[in-house]
Amino acid sequence: MTAVPPLRAELLVDGAVPHSPAVSPDGRLVAYCVEAFDADGGRTSRLWVGPSDGSAPPAPVVAGFTACERPYWGPDSASLVFRSGGQLHQVPVNGTAVGAPRPLTDRPGGIVDHWPSADGATVAVSALDEPGGAGEDSAGDPILWGRGPSARLRLLDLGTRTLRTVDGLGDRHVVDVSQRPDGGPLAVLSWAQPETDPGVFTAELHLVDPSSGAVRGLGPVAALVSTAPHPMDVFAGAARGPLTRLTDTRPEMRRIAWGTQERLSYRAGDGLGLDGLLILPPGRTRGDGPFPLVAFVHGGPYHRWADELTSGWFDPGQWLAAAGLAVFLPNPRGGQGHGHAFAAAVAGRLGAEEFTDILAGIDLLVEAGIADPGRLGIGGWSHGGFMAAWAVGQTDRFGAAMMGAGISDWGMQAAIGEEGALEGALSGSRGWEGPGPHRHDAHSPISFAARVRTPVLILHGQDDTNVPLGQSLSFHRALRHFGVPHEFAVYPREGHGLTERAHQLDALHRIRAWFTHHLAAPAPHAS
Repeated sequence: MTAVPPLRAELLVDGAVPHSPAVSPDGRLVAYCVEAFDADGGRTSRLWVGPSDGSAPPAPVVAGFTACERPYWGPDSASLVFRSGGQLHQVPVNGTAVGAPRPLTDRPGGIVDHWPSADGATVAVSALDEPGGAGEDSAGDPILWGRGPSARLRLLDLGTRTLRTVDGLGDRHVVDVSQRPDGGPLAVLSWAQPETDPGVFTAELHLVDPSSGAVRGLGPVAALVSTAPHPMDVFAGAARGPLTRLTDTRPEMRRIAWGTQERLSYRAGDGLGLDGLLILPPGRTRGDGPFPLVAFVHGGPYHRWADELTSGWFDPGQWLAAAGLAVFLPNPRGGQGHGHAFAAAVAGRLGAEEFTDILAGIDLLVEAGIADPGRLGIGGWSHGGFMAAWAVGQTDRFGAAMMGAGISDWGMQAAIGEEGALEGALSGSRGWEGPGPHRHDAHSPISFAARVRTPVLILHGQDDTNVPLGQSLSFHRALRHFGVPHEFAVYPREGHGLTERAHQLDALHRIRAWFTHHLAAPAPHAS
């Protein structure tokens, strides 16, 4: 009998991840990118092409290119355009044979993004002005907030490789472009400036004639942009028919004994329908409970846990289950999947019903004999980190908590976070609205730090601009002041997500060690 290998953190971090699949117009081929760490710990992304019917294995193409972004096909299925190193390239395709690439752009500052046109003769791209052009600060050194260079809309002629700027949009920052499959005008979403705050609140929709470059404004728009035992792979097939799996990027994962993952459906205290996921340790059933249980809360809050393999540094459900912990992945109000009213319910009420939604799920699992009420933990990244910090200031029923890049002070977040205007709307007030007390104080974990008795693990990227490091530093100092057991780890060079291999591995090991240590033995239960 072949021994089942243990689940190692390296297996979760080092695996290849496919992305950006594109089916050729004739339906015969699929192009996609595969991203992985290289031997030096850096991320590379290679272009692959294979038959869409799975008749032959896909193969990597374009030797020498270590970056691949957004491949797309020409209308005749005879060429591929993709972005690498910030520039666009085109490769001819004849059957399954791929020719040598030719550069389409060689522009200082590179191409920020690109979108194909229906005629195959042009590509809509967003690109910064060249040095010395409009929108570029002549000094080039200070970062001038509100005056950063915008990625303006350009049209690239594939034949002549010339770029034409669409002047009718002025200096507006282009976020997304789309065109009907049969041609016609380009639908262009733009912001007044590239910074998320206030860019997302100045969004406008335009129609652009790709021939003349004429622009017609359609006014403002608003948008929130967002199988259990199998990792992500590329599939293809008819929209209403069966899908064929084309890739097998993680064959080593098939030998792992994964924890059993099941969907949960339950009701909140006010009767609202909720859902979530439960992961049991590998080889265990509900009847083997009660287990120590960790509720791991998603970010956003406009996000949700889907019934897929949760095995990354930011969604370590299976990683924790492999250590003998049951894992509860709740989808409380404020997230996706239940309509606008469900998502908007948290505005001005952060930590209120969304927290009791989580507690209702935990109570359900305790009553079912699955969760040990004396060995409960809570954690998460970003908004999930806020919920963990909030939880330990509201109740002492948790034996351990993990706050990953979480918010402790909503007034601070509205003032210095990337999405300040959005954070202010979520928390209900801003610090400059008078001397206070402010509405956001009642929703900030820092306001309840004196109540905390639960050991807390705090993790944060040093260069995070979405949720700045000061949020965790403030909570750390408060916990230190009140003598609360905690650990505070800061990852150099990291932003709101962890990108370096060593940091991802460290986070996985640190999180699992924290929960297994503090939840190993039953703790005195308190409500």
